[in-house]
Amino acid sequence: MKRVQILTKAAEVVTGKDSQHGDTEDNFSRIAAMWSAYLDKDVSAKDVAVMMILLKTARIASGHQSGDNWVDISGYAACGGEIEESMKEGTA
Repeated sequence: MKRVQILTKAAEVVTGKDSQHGDTEDNFSRIAAMWSAYLDKDVSAKDVAVMMILLKTARIASGHQSGDNWVDISGYAACGGEIEESMKEGTA
């Protein structure tokens, strides 16, 4: 898959054209709350984006290649960047 295809697919996923899980920030906040409870440590929605990128990176490192890993990393990076901006603006 070429880089423009990866970014286009990631854009489709994170803009809701291909969304399966509802609003991204709400979903990441819900995941953060569950991870926080489990770990007994505060986890933010931005942390969720980073941790999901690390999960996909580990899958790539394992040798089980899938083009979806690169698409997902791109999408998680975009979501994390947006969440971080919202946090700076005080809207998150």
